Amino acid sequence: MLAIRLPPEVESRLEALARATGRTKTFYAREAILQHLEDLEDLYLAEQRLADIRAGKTRAVPLDEVMKQHGMED
Repeated sequence: MLAIRLPPEVESRLEALARATGRTKTFYAREAILQHLEDLEDLYLAEQRLADIRAGKTRAVPLDEVMKQHGMED
């Protein structure tokens, strides 16, 4: 279960969309979260990897090396 407070303008837009389409506000809130959750996870992972590189905990691999490892050379 999740309860969220939305700004009045967003709440109004969500209500209008739900009314116009016959779907629920919950349906659209769930869809929005599912669509963006993977992007947020990827962003968090990228930030962690960058911090690891800057801290010297891991090294970056040049693109040409990755391409070569996967048989994608020019």
